Amino acid sequence: MDNKCLHEVYDKTIRALVLAIELRGPYPSGHHQRVADLAHAIAEEIGLSDDQLRGLYMASLTHDVGKTSVPLSILRQDPAQLAGIERELFRTHPKIAYDLLKEIDFPWPVAQIVLQHHESLDGSGYPQGLLGQDILAEARILTVADIVEILASHQPYRPALDVDEVTKEIVCKKGRLFDPDVVDACGQLFTEQRFQLSSHVDASSWVRWTS
Repeated sequence: MDNKCLHEVYDKTIRALVLAIELRGPYPSGHHQRVADLAHAIAEEIGLSDDQLRGLYMASLTHDVGKTSVPLSILRQDPAQLAGIERELFRTHPKIAYDLLKEIDFPWPVAQIVLQHHESLDGSGYPQGLLGQDILAEARILTVADIVEILASHQPYRPALDVDEVTKEIVCKKGRLFDPDVVDACGQLFTEQRFQLSSHVDASSWVRWTS
């Protein structure tokens, strides 16, 4: 199979996965696309290679696929407030996503990036409790892009925050939970108005890194 046909297969696979995730909800429409676009913008700002950009983009679109196994009653709650069995069930989703995605023969470490996107620099993340540079660069970017988009969107448990509030939230955890370079790059994109959080999804961006 040539590269063009292979990329079309990846594209169709990703489209199907994202549709399945967002139909099940509860997600603001286009959440995964917006996370992918922001992650890509941050990665470009930092200077990741084209291969890293492609893998990160695919991982960003599919990072929540493991949540299809988590009860909706749990997904509608603030993850920070979960406890006991609900917290444990919620925290299974990166590993479930990994188990699903590793079966797709991507030329990039998509499954590993998704597995690590809830890890934190100080080792307090999950599911592996990785520290600092043990976390893939792409996963450190996805972590920030995901939390920024979640904070900036209306959730069942709280209203959307504005850009200044979102920036303050990630800056206060910079160096402890989030990669300082990633936070700085994200903040610079917003400060210089080179990236705007929006509910609009450009359908053409589906194939930006699959062609």
